[in-house]
Amino acid sequence: MSIAVRPITTEDYDAVARITADAYLGAGYFDSVEYPYMQKIMRVGERAAAARIIVAERDGVVIGSATLAVFGDEWADIALADELEFRLLVVDPSVQRTGAGRAMVAWILDRARGAEGIRAVSLTTGDDWHSAHALYKNLGFSRVPARDWPIPENGKMLRVYRLEL
Repeated sequence: MSIAVRPITTEDYDAVARITADAYLGAGYFDSVEYPYMQKIMRVGERAAAARIIVAERDGVVIGSATLAVFGDEWADIALADELEFRLLVVDPSVQRTGAGRAMVAWILDRARGAEGIRAVSLTTGDDWHSAHALYKNLGFSRVPARDWPIPENGKMLRVYRLEL
Protein backbone atom coordinates (compact mmCIF):
# COMPACT_ATOMS: atom_id res chain seq x y z
CA MET A 1 0.00 0.00 0.00
CA SER A 2 1.95 2.98 -1.25
CA ILE A 3 1.35 6.56 -0.21
CA ALA A 4 0.86 9.23 -2.86
CA VAL A 5 1.44 12.90 -2.09
CA ARG A 6 -0.24 15.51 -4.26
CA PRO A 7 -1.77 19.00 -4.18
CA ILE A 8 -5.16 19.26 -2.49
CA THR A 9 -8.38 19.36 -4.50
CA THR A 10 -11.76 20.72 -3.44
CA GLU A 11 -12.96 17.14 -3.00
CA ASP A 12 -10.37 16.71 -0.23
CA TYR A 13 -11.50 19.63 1.96
CA ASP A 14 -13.88 17.70 4.22
CA ALA A 15 -11.38 14.89 4.83
CA VAL A 16 -8.60 17.37 5.61
CA ALA A 17 -10.85 19.27 8.05
CA ARG A 18 -11.78 16.03 9.83
CA ILE A 19 -8.18 14.79 10.01
CA THR A 20 -6.98 18.17 11.27
CA ALA A 21 -9.58 18.21 14.03
CA ASP A 22 -8.92 14.58 14.99
CA ALA A 23 -5.15 15.13 15.13
CA TYR A 24 -5.24 18.34 17.18
CA LEU A 25 -7.95 17.16 19.56
CA GLY A 26 -6.35 13.72 19.87
CA ALA A 27 -3.01 15.27 20.77
CA GLY A 28 -4.66 17.33 23.50
CA TYR A 29 -3.82 20.73 22.07
CA PHE A 30 -7.44 21.76 22.26
CA ASP A 31 -10.43 20.13 23.93
CA SER A 32 -13.01 21.41 21.44
CA VAL A 33 -13.29 22.56 17.84
CA GLU A 34 -14.86 25.76 19.20
CA TYR A 35 -11.50 27.51 19.73
CA PRO A 36 -10.97 30.29 17.17
CA TYR A 37 -7.72 28.71 15.96
CA MET A 38 -9.41 25.34 15.46
CA GLN A 39 -12.21 27.04 13.53
CA LYS A 40 -9.63 28.79 11.35
CA ILE A 41 -7.60 25.70 10.46
CA MET A 42 -10.72 23.66 9.75
CA ARG A 43 -11.85 26.15 7.09
CA VAL A 44 -9.77 24.26 4.55
CA GLY A 45 -11.18 26.01 1.50
CA GLU A 46 -10.15 29.41 2.85
CA ARG A 47 -6.71 28.05 3.75
CA ALA A 48 -6.29 26.50 0.30
CA ALA A 49 -7.19 29.81 -1.34
CA ALA A 50 -4.31 31.52 0.47
CA ALA A 51 -1.70 28.75 0.79
CA ARG A 52 -0.43 25.63 -0.89
CA ILE A 53 -1.80 22.48 0.76
CA ILE A 54 -0.72 18.95 -0.01
CA VAL A 55 -2.40 15.69 0.92
CA ALA A 56 -1.19 12.15 1.45
CA GLU A 57 -3.46 9.39 0.24
CA ARG A 58 -3.41 5.61 0.40
CA ASP A 59 -5.68 3.53 -1.81
CA GLY A 60 -7.57 6.67 -2.84
CA VAL A 61 -8.27 7.76 0.75
CA VAL A 62 -6.82 11.02 2.11
CA ILE A 63 -4.91 10.23 5.30
CA GLY A 64 -2.92 13.41 5.91
CA SER A 65 -2.16 16.95 4.86
CA ALA A 66 0.30 19.81 5.29
CA THR A 67 0.27 23.53 4.53
CA LEU A 68 3.26 25.22 2.86
CA ALA A 69 4.27 28.86 3.14
CA VAL A 70 7.16 31.21 2.52
CA PHE A 71 8.15 34.42 4.25
CA GLY A 72 5.40 37.03 4.02
CA ASP A 73 2.61 34.57 3.22
CA GLU A 74 -0.61 34.78 5.22
CA TRP A 75 -0.03 31.25 6.56
CA ALA A 76 3.66 31.70 7.41
CA ASP A 77 4.37 31.73 11.13
CA ILE A 78 8.14 31.37 11.32
CA ALA A 79 9.54 31.32 7.76
CA LEU A 80 12.63 33.42 7.19
CA ALA A 81 13.29 34.94 3.76
CA ASP A 82 15.22 31.87 2.57
CA GLU A 83 12.94 29.21 4.06
CA LEU A 84 10.01 27.13 2.98
CA GLU A 85 7.87 26.53 6.04
CA PHE A 86 5.45 23.69 6.45
CA ARG A 87 2.84 23.65 9.13
CA LEU A 88 -0.33 21.87 10.09
CA LEU A 89 1.20 18.56 9.06
CA VAL A 90 -1.41 16.10 10.27
CA VAL A 91 -2.03 12.41 9.77
CA ASP A 92 -5.28 10.65 10.57
CA PRO A 93 -4.72 9.25 14.10
CA SER A 94 -5.98 5.84 12.95
CA VAL A 95 -3.01 5.49 10.56
CA GLN A 96 -0.27 7.46 12.27
CA ARG A 97 3.21 5.95 12.18
CA THR A 98 2.59 4.21 8.86
CA GLY A 99 4.69 6.50 6.65
CA ALA A 100 2.30 9.28 5.63
CA GLY A 101 4.14 11.99 7.56
CA ARG A 102 7.50 10.85 6.23
CA ALA A 103 6.12 10.77 2.66
CA MET A 104 4.78 14.33 2.93
CA VAL A 105 8.04 15.66 4.39
CA ALA A 106 10.05 13.92 1.64
CA TRP A 107 7.76 15.50 -0.99
CA ILE A 108 8.21 18.93 0.64
CA LEU A 109 12.01 18.58 0.80
CA ASP A 110 12.15 17.50 -2.83
CA ARG A 111 10.15 20.55 -3.95
CA ALA A 112 12.12 22.91 -1.67
CA ARG A 113 15.43 21.76 -3.17
CA GLY A 114 14.22 22.91 -6.58
CA ALA A 115 12.73 26.22 -5.43
CA GLU A 116 14.58 29.40 -6.25
CA GLY A 117 15.79 31.33 -3.19
CA ILE A 118 14.97 28.55 -0.72
CA ARG A 119 17.98 27.38 1.31
CA ALA A 120 16.19 25.67 4.20
CA VAL A 121 12.91 24.14 5.34
CA SER A 122 11.46 25.07 8.72
CA LEU A 123 8.55 23.81 10.75
CA THR A 124 6.79 24.20 14.06
CA THR A 125 5.54 21.23 16.05
CA GLY A 126 4.00 20.67 19.43
CA ASP A 127 6.30 20.40 22.43
CA ASP A 128 5.00 16.95 23.34
CA TRP A 129 4.51 15.49 19.85
CA HIS A 130 7.42 13.10 20.45
CA SER A 131 6.86 10.86 17.42
CA ALA A 132 6.97 13.96 15.19
CA HIS A 133 10.21 15.10 16.86
CA ALA A 134 11.74 11.68 16.16
CA LEU A 135 10.66 11.82 12.51
CA TYR A 136 12.11 15.30 11.96
CA LYS A 137 15.40 14.41 13.66
CA ASN A 138 15.61 11.21 11.61
CA LEU A 139 15.17 13.24 8.42
CA GLY A 140 18.00 15.60 9.39
CA PHE A 141 16.15 18.55 10.91
CA SER A 142 17.80 20.39 13.81
CA ARG A 143 16.11 22.14 16.72
CA VAL A 144 16.14 25.94 16.77
CA PRO A 145 15.02 26.64 20.38
CA ALA A 146 15.55 30.40 20.03
CA ARG A 147 12.62 30.45 17.61
CA ASP A 148 10.17 28.43 19.80
CA TRP A 149 6.93 30.22 20.67
CA PRO A 150 3.73 29.66 22.70
CA ILE A 151 0.22 28.97 21.40
CA PRO A 152 -1.68 32.18 22.28
CA GLU A 153 -4.88 30.38 23.33
CA ASN A 154 -3.30 28.01 25.84
CA GLY A 155 0.38 28.84 26.30
CA LYS A 156 1.61 25.41 25.20
CA MET A 157 5.03 25.69 23.61
CA LEU A 158 5.71 25.03 19.96
CA ARG A 159 9.13 23.78 18.88
CA VAL A 160 10.88 25.00 15.74
CA TYR A 161 12.99 22.72 13.57
CA ARG A 162 15.05 23.62 10.48
CA LEU A 163 16.84 21.67 7.77
CA GLU A 164 19.50 23.35 5.64
CA LEU A 165 19.22 22.19 2.02
